[in-house]
Amino acid sequence: MVWLTAAQALEVLNVRPQTLYANVSRGKIRARADEGDPRRSLYHRDDVLRMARRANGRRKVDIVSSEAMQYGDPVLASAISTAANGKLLYRGHDAARLADHASLEDAAALLWQCDRIEAAPALAAARTDAGADSALAAGLLVLARRSAAAAPSLGRPLTELRTEAAGVLAALVDAMAGIGDGAISLRLARRWHAEQHADLIRRALVLMADHELNASTFATRVAISTGASLAAGVLAGFTTLTGPLHGGAAREFAQLIAQAQTGNASDAVRDWLASDRPLPAFGHPLYSDGDPRARALLRHLPKMQPYEALAIAAEQQAGELPNIDYALSLLTAHCGLPQEAPFVLFAVGRCVGWLAHALEQVQANRLIRPRARYTGPAEILNAGIY
Repeated sequence: MVWLTAAQALEVLNVRPQTLYANVSRGKIRARADEGDPRRSLYHRDDVLRMARRANGRRKVDIVSSEAMQYGDPVLASAISTAANGKLLYRGHDAARLADHASLEDAAALLWQCDRIEAAPALAAARTDAGADSALAAGLLVLARRSAAAAPSLGRPLTELRTEAAGVLAALVDAMAGIGDGAISLRLARRWHAEQHADLIRRALVLMADHELNASTFATRVAISTGASLAAGVLAGFTTLTGPLHGGAAREFAQLIAQAQTGNASDAVRDWLASDRPLPAFGHPLYSDGDPRARALLRHLPKMQPYEALAIAAEQQAGELPNIDYALSLLTAHCGLPQEAPFVLFAVGRCVGWLAHALEQVQANRLIRPRARYTGPAEILNAGIY
């Protein structure tokens, strides 16, 4: 559900109606007329949730703690990247500007705080996707095999871990792009017979390199906080990435595209929203004015149908703008890349960020172990169950 009624918004915010209306008038919460009753207004869910999170400081500690696993929390100190003022920053550098000239290897050097990452020589033994029917399967295999043999991450010099990080990245690239040499973006372009689009692939990889404490990055940090190897941490992030609400959003968007092609974009969006499922490839809670990664990539892509019609319908019906999943899907269509290309670009690019967070977590040397707020029955005595 993208839009909330006044009663629903007030329940989430726990404020008086006047406060809700004031936030609307200040532009902090988007509102629109209810099509079923023009006398009533509906309020944008993401804006309401964002305002509710800002008010958490006034709420009871146990309630705040129980909500700490919801979007926007928990908060971990990190110097790697942040979404701020409508931009994505990598150690203070605008990711969109970096994508104009940097390679994924450059982004890795910046995020890992080391010299330029050179493409590691490919080894025949590193190829583990024999018989694998997809890049996803190949990536899972290579990371699982490295995890089974790799040393724990804690208690080791940072220079040694950076070298290992480069090896983990190289192994994943070998598995998903095929053994070869040269820049990672060019290797993917060759794999997909799209050498003329290598620069677009390079831009996409840089834009995907990191995105603060997203679900897969958090999974990586949790694993590394136990002392697990870098490969095991990346494996945790990689598996989390496969979910449809994260790196698997492109597969959901493909269904929406198919519906638009068989009918029309407006009806496809309306039917999708009516099913009470999140609209894939549109909107992002961190960017009320649109995903800057999508804007940076879409500037270099042509308008195509039904993508353009879906973007118009999504903004009209849900107030949502295209996000990076939309841009990756459009890039795939424009360049004639295989269907799995959005996931590969996401996984290969984000591997750099996972490893940056893994290195930072090793230095923090602190276990991430949230507590549960128990909601089950109290202790049951003399129940006759043995």
